[in-house]
Amino acid sequence: MRDKILNTAADMFLTYGFKSVTMDDIAEAMGISKKTIYTHFSTKNKLVLATSFHVVEKINCGIEEIREKKQNPIKENFDIKHFVSHHLKGEKTSPHYQLQKYYPKAYESLKSKQFELLENCMVGNIERGIEDGFYRKGIPVDFITRIHFVGMMGIKDTELFPIEEYTHPKLMEYFLEYHLRAICTLKGIKTLEELIDSNEK
Repeated sequence: MRDKILNTAADMFLTYGFKSVTMDDIAEAMGISKKTIYTHFSTKNKLVLATSFHVVEKINCGIEEIREKKQNPIKENFDIKHFVSHHLKGEKTSPHYQLQKYYPKAYESLKSKQFELLENCMVGNIERGIEDGFYRKGIPVDFITRIHFVGMMGIKDTELFPIEEYTHPKLMEYFLEYHLRAICTLKGIKTLEELIDSNEK
């Protein structure tokens, strides 16, 4: 039952936003009593935190499946971007911003977990990219990993990037190209531009 609650809550939070969805809404959607939810999660804050970690873990599992394919690191970045964007439903309701504004403790806990997972993914991608000649030798891997994380967090700021003007998938697309052009070799740039062209078609 706990996993069913988490899956339903995750779907509703990402669709309608953390603030908008109530415990009553989740109970009604599942056809259960609110008391059943409270048996597993004593407060909405605890459900929000558990759901956030649940979503991150599911995304991480999907990313690991993509990484196991050992494709060229630039293509890997694009596949991860598409997977994350699809899994977060385009973030039309700005759940990241709502989490930060209304559930700051959950946001800070999640932020640390996100960096831990992204660091593992990014370091592996960059090191393989350097070895295969797609990324420049001598680039500061730790710095790039951290600045990438800061950028990914930054583009979720709906005050800086209003959702009326910037869709999240488009922001991810812009940011990924910006990131890759900064670290790619000529070989990498050629692969990047081929991927951009094929996506546009």
